[in-house]
Amino acid sequence: MKVFINPGHAPNGKPDPGAVNARTGLRESDVAAAVGNAAAQYLISAGVAVAVLQHDDLATICDTANASGADLFISIHCNAAESPAALGTETYCYPGSTAGEMLAKAVQRQIVDSLHTVDRGVKLAIPGQNGLYVLNNTSMPAILVELAFISNDHDADLLTHYQDAFARAIARGVTDYQLMQ
Repeated sequence: MKVFINPGHAPNGKPDPGAVNARTGLRESDVAAAVGNAAAQYLISAGVAVAVLQHDDLATICDTANASGADLFISIHCNAAESPAALGTETYCYPGSTAGEMLAKAVQRQIVDSLHTVDRGVKLAIPGQNGLYVLNNTSMPAILVELAFISNDHDADLLTHYQDAFARAIARGVTDYQLMQ
């Protein structure tokens, strides 16, 4: 099995760092990179082939993933909201992809159970409504994980101090998914 991991937003936050915690300056691009690279190392240790690409162009990400021979695609992000009360983990998958939904549920369960985040559930990225580009334009089962809300102080603390735990949870979700196949 080969997994393609896409830490969300641009490398080093240039030109797009994604969401930023207004109080601490914590940037989504930095959290996604740390979690994505650590998850890749855990998967490699478990015998899974991995490719990682953080890039500022979504078409490049999708084209590279589609050409990579990957069996699964995982995009890693941090959520944000105007309300600082919003918190929790949610994972998106492409509608109609049974394998994508299974992977999303496995990763979501591992994060929520391991980090005790609020379970916002697995959601469908519906093209034309809330369709996420990377889920609509990759050819393999794909998920987009919103680890936690960078705009919420509690979640931002988790995103700052528990990046390795998020990475381990993602890797365990992938290996759980493998066992279901």
